[in-house]
Amino acid sequence: MKHRRNGMNQRWLLTYFVAFAVLLAVLFSALFIFVVNYHYQYVYAQLDTRASDLVSSYFTPYLDGTEESFTTGAINFLETFSDKSMMEVWVLDENGQPLISTSGFQVDREAKMPDYDLALHSTTEKGKWIGRLGSGEKVMAVTMLLPAKAGAVRFISSLHNVDRQLLWFALVIFGFAILLLLIVWLLNYPFIRAIARSLERINQTATSLGEGDWSARVDLEGMHDEVSDLGRSFNNMAVALSRAESLKNDFISTISHELRTPLTAIKGWGETIIQLGDTDPETASKGMNIIVSESQRLSDMVEELLDFSRIQNRQMKVNMTKIDILAELDDAVFTLKDRILREGLELIYNVPHYPIPMQGDAVRIRQVFVNLIDNAIKYNEHGGKVIILAELRGDELVIFFTDTGCGIAPENIDKVKEKFFRANSSVHGTGIGLAVADELVRIHGGTLEINSVVGDGTTVTVTLPVEPVELPESPLPERTRSNE
Repeated sequence: MKHRRNGMNQRWLLTYFVAFAVLLAVLFSALFIFVVNYHYQYVYAQLDTRASDLVSSYFTPYLDGTEESFTTGAINFLETFSDKSMMEVWVLDENGQPLISTSGFQVDREAKMPDYDLALHSTTEKGKWIGRLGSGEKVMAVTMLLPAKAGAVRFISSLHNVDRQLLWFALVIFGFAILLLLIVWLLNYPFIRAIARSLERINQTATSLGEGDWSARVDLEGMHDEVSDLGRSFNNMAVALSRAESLKNDFISTISHELRTPLTAIKGWGETIIQLGDTDPETASKGMNIIVSESQRLSDMVEELLDFSRIQNRQMKVNMTKIDILAELDDAVFTLKDRILREGLELIYNVPHYPIPMQGDAVRIRQVFVNLIDNAIKYNEHGGKVIILAELRGDELVIFFTDTGCGIAPENIDKVKEKFFRANSSVHGTGIGLAVADELVRIHGGTLEINSVVGDGTTVTVTLPVEPVELPESPLPERTRSNE
């Protein structure tokens, strides 16, 4: 993971940081070029102003005279020129040969003058050149031809001071750019490293979880913002996975035990019947009844598991038709009434006497009722009661399934509808029956709520939408059943 973290840092360096550095270099280069052009243009403006304002107006009176007169005029022009400290001025004859300069020294007649050549071929009769003299000094020269090309005046300004100022400016810009890059680095690189370290922790935790260490959690210390939220969500996921793994293991253990019990009974009685042959028909009949009963128990468990699988895969299908919901409740109660009596429990059953229609799947609705009554029996105690009440409330039928058994601890109330959860491990069951019932009720547009008090019992309230019911004109007694 260290290699990956370094790789992330390097990618940040090679992409965002380098891109920012290149952008900064382009911007500062553009700024520097602008400043250079501005300064050079200023020097040219100074030279061009002198050439345009002074040359033509001063030399015009001397252009029709003799060569000596032109030379005299040139000397007077240079002597009266006020900006000798800023620039050097040459006066050229009609052949482009230097006659005199403000330097007072002999002018090199072999010196190259590209600006003079440009002026000769220019419509403005001006030429500009930037280059180096034979001494190596960098200069800017502007030549302006006199009328009728009778001569020319060349203005030369050294760029040494300008270039030195530009060099200092370039150093300042470069220093500022380096400082800005350093600030960006100091502000961002620790942040990138922190993200990389946080992702490394998450990756290590994911690896530990993948290797079966369900106690692994992401250390959130030092994490901030979205990365902290990611770590917290990952820990929540780890808790959920750990709990699911624990529930899965409990479920495997439970279902193995639940399957082993009927299989053992079937195998045992099958061997007993084979040994008895025709010698003891009564015992053989009893054994066959047990085999059939345990086989049905196995079939019910398998069907429950299949239903749960369909719900998990969102493949549960219901056949909606118009049914009498109370008729299905009657069938469920009748199916389990004998078992209630065998368990030594009292049945109290009180529901309206008239049909209550609804759109639903009769088989699935009856399955819900059987499941809830079965739970009321399993979690009850000898001598307890199974109470089933129903009442119509507008366009809803509310059915109460109550037992007087052990009850459910408050901390487990919200868990009993979860898959594989069993509030009492001493009671047989797969832990998915209530989850299946809750999903079937939801599919029918209803709700399933659980209220319980430890030691007093549990009440499961099922609310289902029903169609409008025409109540009888005269009240009739409700359907009431009891084994007393």
